[in-house]
Amino acid sequence: MAKSRIWGRSVVCLAAAGALLGAAIAPAQAAVRPKGGSVSEIANKLQQTMDGLRFQDVLDTDPVTTTAATRTLRANSVDKDAQTPRQQARLLAAAADAQPISQQPQLDATVIELDRHNRPVSSGTVLMSPQYPHGKVIPVDRNFHTSDVRWRQWDDAGWYTNHGQGTIDVVPGRENASTDFMLPYPASVLKLMINFGVLRLVDKGVVKLDDTYAYNPTSISSLCGGASSDTIRDYIDASLTWSSNAASCALLKMLWDHDAVTDLNQTFQDLGLETLQVKETNPANGGHWSNPVTMSSLDTAKLLALINGAPGTVWKAPNGTRVTRNVLSRSSREFFKKELAQQGMNDVLSTVNWCGADYPAPGIPQLVPSRWIAADGTVTVDGDAYGHDVRPCNAKAEVTFAHKTGLVSNSGSDAGIVRSLPGKAGRNYIIVVFSNLGNQYIDPNRPPTAPGAHPVAYTEKYAQLGLAIDQYEAAKHGNR
Repeated sequence: MAKSRIWGRSVVCLAAAGALLGAAIAPAQAAVRPKGGSVSEIANKLQQTMDGLRFQDVLDTDPVTTTAATRTLRANSVDKDAQTPRQQARLLAAAADAQPISQQPQLDATVIELDRHNRPVSSGTVLMSPQYPHGKVIPVDRNFHTSDVRWRQWDDAGWYTNHGQGTIDVVPGRENASTDFMLPYPASVLKLMINFGVLRLVDKGVVKLDDTYAYNPTSISSLCGGASSDTIRDYIDASLTWSSNAASCALLKMLWDHDAVTDLNQTFQDLGLETLQVKETNPANGGHWSNPVTMSSLDTAKLLALINGAPGTVWKAPNGTRVTRNVLSRSSREFFKKELAQQGMNDVLSTVNWCGADYPAPGIPQLVPSRWIAADGTVTVDGDAYGHDVRPCNAKAEVTFAHKTGLVSNSGSDAGIVRSLPGKAGRNYIIVVFSNLGNQYIDPNRPPTAPGAHPVAYTEKYAQLGLAIDQYEAAKHGNR
């Protein structure tokens, strides 16, 4: 099954260049402050960390410099998870001539702090773009909601040609909002929405986890592949733990078969998660993943809070509806969390799959699930071998990280739930980061990849951000 990662055979590699970034974080500048109200401590920390990491120092291996390149970029904006060998080869050939990124990258990050009962108690959301180069803190109300952002749909070419400014509204009626922001494409984190929709069907009794679904696409997509047959349980496992595109297409086609996609989008609206939208996908094969599929970090974090099982009224939707964890049954929530906790792609906010490496920098100190660890301690996920013994890092692990990652050329993302292991400093929080910094963008200090080794496909700045937030939460909560 194809997956949305571009690995050793096809990822950009670059000889070390420029000064080493190391683990140092440059002094941060002041955030753009919201008008009125106070800013939470975690929002301050998130903004200062993002600004200090200087995401603008990455290199672009495939900058858009001509009108023809812009047309090509627009043409490749559908099913971009299924990058062709020709496209991969072009990135590889361009790596030696990588140029500084043309403008401040697009980042959308949220941290929601939880109490010991998993209830949200505080949050911070920071948006960074050419318009907000040092990060803008977004104020939220008591329901962890904002109506003061004009969310725009991602535009691959428009990020280059329109100073990072979007033109298509995601949520209507926000013309007078004080913040205008183009949401990065979520890449494979969109699979959270697909699997949420499938488990809603399970809860309604429409399907069962152990039912066999025969995926018979009536048109073939390079993203999805051909016909297959498996249990819904196994499709979900493949979709969430190693990011199978084929399994995810099958699940999405099944939602279309049951006329459940429109209902899924309406459910997100009813929950007050207005930016979560599965739009313009193809009912014939479950493919055609493109920019109308949208997610903000704040709404994604709130969805994870429901999956995590916060008790009582977690928030009220804008229409006054009380939102509770019962949007999914207890069994579906527990299954969802268990699958996310089995994530094999620990290489964005956490980088423990490269335990002990000089590069990338260490991230969230999570425990690697045993299912991926071979007898020699190395991790292999769907045939991709990372080649580092993770047992020393597992021995020192401090948290579990139930999460989903995503990667295409101009999208890098990670979204998950962090919880302390027994006896460790008691952090309990959700962290979500979306950015346009996919595998097209690399660090100046990225070393060459050894033949046959699993390369680093994201900037290590993601991991440095993850570690900084985790250390902050550990220090804040201590042993509890």
